[in-house]
Amino acid sequence: MIVEDEILVAVDIERILVDAGYEIFGIAADRETALQQRGEADIAFVDINLRDGLTGPAIACDLADRHGTKIIYLTANPAQIDRVAATAIGYIVKPFSDSAIRAAADLAANGRNANDPVHAEITLFAAV
Repeated sequence: MIVEDEILVAVDIERILVDAGYEIFGIAADRETALQQRGEADIAFVDINLRDGLTGPAIACDLADRHGTKIIYLTANPAQIDRVAATAIGYIVKPFSDSAIRAAADLAANGRNANDPVHAEITLFAAV
């Protein structure tokens, strides 16, 4: 799932993930739409500032708590991540590269070995 209100950014993320073999269950630009589409997604890329305000952290927490969805935050300002979802992997600062999105999806889908290098654009949370 992609939770992003800038449609060109959302479509770019979708292209990157589909090209990498991932299935996209939806794109949401606000809290209401994200929570309507939540059921199928194992992984969600969540922007912080959305069409309805600073709702990204709350959406991420809802997806994590209700469905166990793994979260990757996308933001230009990581300091705005005021609540970290229990299943959050980390964040990527915008603008991002295709390889960062692919690496984050692979990390969320497959986990990480302690000795595996982490893509330079991904900042992991301590528990990962």
